[in-house]
Amino acid sequence: MRFLPLFALLATPAFAATPEEVTRTYADIALAKYEDSLATAKTLQAAVTQLVLAPSDDTLAAARNAWLAARVPYQQTEAYRFGNPIVDDWEGRVNAWPLDEGLIDYTSADIGLNEENALAALNVIATPKFTLSGAEIDATTITPQLIASTLHEADGIEANVASGYHAIEFLLWGQDLNGTGPGAGARPFTDFATGEACTGGNCDRRANYLLAATELLVADLTEMTANWAEDGPARAAVTADPQAGLLAMLTGMGSLSYGELAGERMKLGLMLNDPEEEHDCFSDNTHNSHYYDGIGIRNVYLGSYTRIDGSVVSGASLSDLVAAADPAVDTQLKAELEASISALAAVKTAAEGGLAYDQMIAPGNAEGEALLTAAIDALVTQTASIDRAVTALGLSKVTFEGSDSLDNPNAVFQ
Repeated sequence: MRFLPLFALLATPAFAATPEEVTRTYADIALAKYEDSLATAKTLQAAVTQLVLAPSDDTLAAARNAWLAARVPYQQTEAYRFGNPIVDDWEGRVNAWPLDEGLIDYTSADIGLNEENALAALNVIATPKFTLSGAEIDATTITPQLIASTLHEADGIEANVASGYHAIEFLLWGQDLNGTGPGAGARPFTDFATGEACTGGNCDRRANYLLAATELLVADLTEMTANWAEDGPARAAVTADPQAGLLAMLTGMGSLSYGELAGERMKLGLMLNDPEEEHDCFSDNTHNSHYYDGIGIRNVYLGSYTRIDGSVVSGASLSDLVAAADPAVDTQLKAELEASISALAAVKTAAEGGLAYDQMIAPGNAEGEALLTAAIDALVTQTASIDRAVTALGLSKVTFEGSDSLDNPNAVFQ
């Protein structure tokens, strides 16, 4: 019998991960993330109910804090969107942006008409009956069904966002009228008050819209949680064919990293110096949304997620497979993931120190431009290594989501 020397035994992995195990970890983490997103959405719903029942500075602040907390687990799910059609087809109902907020409620008088969207100034909260595509709509009672089936993406226009986190965000904060200056939205709690204390008009309908939108968010997250349960179709799609599941995982990482986060959410706004391109534009929470997107990308690769209660869901990972196939690629990608998170953390730290994201993209803000450029560059760099991981695992070539801001900058200004 041949005995290996002790150093060789110590260097031998305790187990060799299989694609089946890795895709199972991926699905388990998805379930945990959507469960956490659902739990925090229910907490948000309870806080919104209290705001409506007893409007005050305190109940408005509590509802806003609940919304901010709900973003933490949800943003970590976004790497599941790309590569998973079930998630991508659903995502627009819960996280679509930017939105023409005048569809929902009153806006600043200086916004003016929108030639591309006749509904951009509808203000359904103030308009219980209106015409849509030639049909008379009775919106006397604002319900989740009215929001989901009639208002959301009305007339096929994506900017008519009527549901999801950002519709709720707008109702809690109101417009951010500060441009690239300091300050977020400042909707007063009296916008939900009754009787003569009501500001903004139609406070009862505004309260009903907020209640209906949070109810719909909970229902949508309940649906997606079920999709990743043991018998759920999203889980089956990535575990029934593990090779296709691995490709979905890497597609999600690369597309979020490159085209979506580095491009559409960061580079585009920086190029245009436009706060309307800010992801969480009403609350000035964009720095956190981007940071937790970065964490979510790393979660997929390392096969580990820290839940809102502090417990950890982990298992066999893409990193295990890539390390076995090409250790150098694994080492490089892990280092680059840490570098991108560090760069996003620097943006987060600066924002929490008083330099809000919309101020960072202001013309001539050298500090903000440097912070965002460093994060964009780190995300682009890690995407190249994600592509190398695809090759190392012998998977079919994948095309990650792109962005004109990165691929064809001149087109942005045409």
